Amino acid sequence: MDRRFKVAHREAWIGVGLAIINFVWWYGFAYGLGSRPVSEYQWVFGMPAWFFYSCVVGSIVMIVLVIIAVRYFFTEVPLEEDNEQ
Repeated sequence: MDRRFKVAHREAWIGVGLAIINFVWWYGFAYGLGSRPVSEYQWVFGMPAWFFYSCVVGSIVMIVLVIIAVRYFFTEVPLEEDNEQ
């Protein structure tokens, strides 16, 4: 198997892992904090705490995780086919 496919396969699994982390983060805060009655909500910057943590903070966390993944785990792969093989 070509090395490029192995690299692409590994990077695809990293992307799937990031998507799962994003969903678990969002679901945990949205349904964990948001399942209470509205009268018991806590507010952060005028937004319900569940929304702030699941959407605003979650987006920032995911952006940082994607930057880390791209910088340290993804590699440059030439797209041209090698004629030496």
